[in-house]
Amino acid sequence: MSKILFVGLDVHADTIAVAVAKQGGEVRSHGIIPNRWGSVRQLIHKLGKAQNLRACYEAGPTGDEWRKRRPVRLPGRACEERQS
Repeated sequence: MSKILFVGLDVHADTIAVAVAKQGGEVRSHGIIPNRWGSVRQLIHKLGKAQNLRACYEAGPTGDEWRKRRPVRLPGRACEERQS
């Protein structure tokens, strides 16, 4: 059975802080990436198979650009919005 990997994105003007947690595991920082769609796509592709990923992003004031693109869809993946 494949385990789920949870991905959290904290969106800032220039960067995105990334955290990951395996199902039943603790949350760990996965680093900071540039706030660019290409960087997000690259990150998601590196993290694993679509059926094993669950992602959400923090939608504060900087989330406005992200909300315009709702639902955030990457190849085979969806991202949930969480209001701050």
